[in-house]
Amino acid sequence: MLVVRDLRTSYGKIEALKGISITVNDGEIVTLIGANGAGKSTTLKTISGQLAPVAGSIEFNGENIAGMPAHKVTAKGIIQVPEGRRIFSRMTVLENLEMGAYLRDDKDGIAADLEHVFELFPRLKERISQKGGTLSGGEQQMLAMGRGLMANPKLLMLDEPSMGLAPVVVETIFEIIQKLNADGITVLLVEQNANLALSIADRGYVLETGEIKLEGTGKELLANDDVRKAYLGEG
Repeated sequence: MLVVRDLRTSYGKIEALKGISITVNDGEIVTLIGANGAGKSTTLKTISGQLAPVAGSIEFNGENIAGMPAHKVTAKGIIQVPEGRRIFSRMTVLENLEMGAYLRDDKDGIAADLEHVFELFPRLKERISQKGGTLSGGEQQMLAMGRGLMANPKLLMLDEPSMGLAPVVVETIFEIIQKLNADGITVLLVEQNANLALSIADRGYVLETGEIKLEGTGKELLANDDVRKAYLGEG
């Protein structure tokens, strides 16, 4: 579904991605792990069109979308749920979800997807008229994911969905990620909780300072001594 080749992205003179290559197959959960500043979020932002690459290609279902504007990338079915949620705090839960469907005009499909979001996140239905900014952190993460689902994604890119959340909420979020994947949504996951991310991922990549240092199945990376020392806190 997604083939990234030799991707280079810079912030001014600082090269954030130094020629990375990754693939995401239809139906997979693929995770990117690494320390802060490794280039994980930059990778997602470049794929989604928020940043223009300096070099390299990004193929989505056979079409090169590198440098394509973000709204056109979104229309093709690549949806990013950003780090820090970035919900519309002064809009209600319902209005936030409706914004997710901004590029759609299939009213019946939108209505069905709204019901599906409420089935996945019943708490959002309870808070349907509440302003987004008054929700808890976990509820805001649910809202951000629900808004992404309203765009009818083919590839759902999640940037640090567990950040700042209580363990019980994190568990719920990751259960839902697996359920979405089982329902047919391909997932590219950026996550600092390497243990959790690799435990649900089909495959993973380890990024260090803009380069891919390791790749393998989730199980292979979980068993890798270097990964265990660097990212799982083991001596």
